[in-house]
Amino acid sequence: MKTRIKELRARYDLTQEDLARKVGVRRETILFLEKGKYNPSLKLAHDVAQALETTIDELFFFEDDPR
Repeated sequence: MKTRIKELRARYDLTQEDLARKVGVRRETILFLEKGKYNPSLKLAHDVAQALETTIDELFFFEDDPR
């Protein structure tokens, strides 16, 4: 699974630590999400999408999805 977390974090000038604090996880969790090494729970996906003012569908997608 791919993600646009890093791109959207940059748009809002947020560090991994800032985003982690907003959603209540460790910075490493955000790092692993950005690198595609961790598949989030639905709750975490929702929280991250909400913090970045987007939808889960816009934030997370599969590699074969032409975005």
